[in-house]
Amino acid sequence: EVQLVESGGGLVQPGGSLKLSCAASGFTFSTNYMTWVRQAPGKDLEWVSTISSAGVTYDATSVKGRFTISRDNAKNMLYLQMSSLKPEDTAMYYCVRPATNTIGYDSDMSRGQGTQVTVSS
Repeated sequence: EVQLVESGGGLVQPGGSLKLSCAASGFTFSTNYMTWVRQAPGKDLEWVSTISSAGVTYDATSVKGRFTISRDNAKNMLYLQMSSLKPEDTAMYYCVRPATNTIGYDSDMSRGQGTQVTVSS
């Protein structure tokens, strides 16, 4: 059974930083693309970043240059380092394993329970 457990969210002031973590289990982590998505209240799911099995990263325009996705295959861990945070980054952040190795996410994805990020002064 695929399990994804996010942590690291919290309340941060604009301009601040946070690092999210995702512990993965139940599948061969190293061979899978992994993705972070987010969802703000009343809004659709939004793709944030994807990292390929080879470590190539892809970022949404809205976070490019501010967020960095990374992975540790030895520990089955996915990370999202977020800096220069803005109020519009406020959302529930989810770790996603797409059903197929793709940039983004798909309808058959596996998703964790999420971790809340709130950017406010």
